[in-house]
Amino acid sequence: MQYIKTILVLGFAFFSSISYSQVQETLKYTSSNKGKFFVSWGGNRDSYSKSDIRFKGDGYDFTIKDATAKDKPKGWHVDYINPTRMTIPQTNFKLGYFISDHYTVALGVDHMKYVMHRNRNRTIDGYIDLPTDESGSVYNGVYNNESVFISSDMLKFEHTNGLNYVYGEFARFDDISSIFGIQNTDVFQINITEGLGAGVLYPKTNTTLLEKERYDEFHVSGYGLSANIGLNLLVLKHFFIQLDAKGGYINMNDIRTTSNTSEHAEQSFYFFQRVISFGGIFKL
Repeated sequence: MQYIKTILVLGFAFFSSISYSQVQETLKYTSSNKGKFFVSWGGNRDSYSKSDIRFKGDGYDFTIKDATAKDKPKGWHVDYINPTRMTIPQTNFKLGYFISDHYTVALGVDHMKYVMHRNRNRTIDGYIDLPTDESGSVYNGVYNNESVFISSDMLKFEHTNGLNYVYGEFARFDDISSIFGIQNTDVFQINITEGLGAGVLYPKTNTTLLEKERYDEFHVSGYGLSANIGLNLLVLKHFFIQLDAKGGYINMNDIRTTSNTSEHAEQSFYFFQRVISFGGIFKL
């Protein structure tokens, strides 16, 4: 009887080990995301809509209508990974967590750059009435939707260090590998992501206005809203490349332009980003 019991126990242990091995083979690391963290770092190119920019201060209140702007790309460069020069290129950072297999929450910083086009004619509405002993008084006048040449001496206006969008994001994450016939997602996996974000703008605005002293300091200037869709390519369970198309709305009603706290600018516009980033996904 003891002999039979021993055989039964050994048999049960043998078949249990086989079943456990099969389960381990079935449950790949990529089969579940809940509880994982991810982090990414990358770069962007940006496009901006036209914007009415209002400048208000002691002795002036005028609006430049339909101002246009460009980004300031660095291109592929070692500065993206040089800790002492990371703010020179246009960059994207994100740290997130999977609250379920398909949904994530994240915090991110989009370091964009915004350079207003100058040395061209623009429509101006408002007035400039500076004391005659100030150099900027050469621009004095009442402007009633007039075409004026915006020279570099009259205005330099750039969010170049930068147009910093600090945001929180809620996103969905779906594995679409099976569409492409990929079986072992622990080797290679294709995912699609869609997200919504909101946050604040913390630009360092480089401004020289009406020949006043240049000003260039960080300041919380407004808020932003965004939406994005991305393609995530996961390699060997932990490493990914992600391509994102991201658009949104920025409203800044308190942009510092001079050292005088009573002087500021206001603008709102839409933006569109093309982002490539590299990152990792892991469990603690």
